[in-house]
Amino acid sequence: MRQRLSSEPDRYRGRRRVPTPPRSRYAVVVTSAFVGAGVVALGAASNLPDAKAVSPDVLESLKTSQVATEALNERAEDGNRASRSNDREADAELDAAALNDIYLLPLDDYEFTSAYGVRFGKLHAGIDLAAPDGTPYKAVHAGKVTKAGYNGGYGYSITVQQDDGTEVIYAHSRRLLVKAGDAVKAGQVIGEVGNTGYSYGTHLHLEVHVKGTPVDPIVFFQDQGVDIKLKIESVYAGMAAAEAAS
Repeated sequence: MRQRLSSEPDRYRGRRRVPTPPRSRYAVVVTSAFVGAGVVALGAASNLPDAKAVSPDVLESLKTSQVATEALNERAEDGNRASRSNDREADAELDAAALNDIYLLPLDDYEFTSAYGVRFGKLHAGIDLAAPDGTPYKAVHAGKVTKAGYNGGYGYSITVQQDDGTEVIYAHSRRLLVKAGDAVKAGQVIGEVGNTGYSYGTHLHLEVHVKGTPVDPIVFFQDQGVDIKLKIESVYAGMAAAEAAS
């Protein structure tokens, strides 16, 4: 292999070589590219509609839509309030109906001493519940007082007539706390136990008349969910007591 002499002409000298640009020139080129892109972006943005230049019709349409939405929401809320109010009214009506239809025990504590039936050759048309003199007794059912005063063998007595015509008589009272014409609620105190009239010992004599005929109060009250002998009241006893006390 022949060694090239320094005196030989260089075969590459006839070619023009492009010098490598310095790094600083690369920075200038890249920066220019970004600047150009920014100008293009600004130009494009200048073609977008300005918020201030939105059509008044569009703004008015948006306002109308918002007002309609608010009106619908307000109407829905009004409907919910009305529904809740109706529910409360319906519950109150149900409670009132329940209070008017319940039966309760006439005394908190007593001793059952005499049943319904023939006694001494005569019909004992009610039952006797012994309790201390002056013990308050309550209406067993809602109704209207048709009689209140001294009534022969019944002594001081009260007759309460219910809406269906059934009558309950409370006899031998020491004191009466209602008068004829009064409306009473179940559980309302209406008199005090006594020993007036044809009575042997202090007690409350209780009678029930259905369509003008006396019936056995034990059986009648059992049909209404109240057991006189076992001293079991209606499931609504607490509600009725609170209503009577109000």
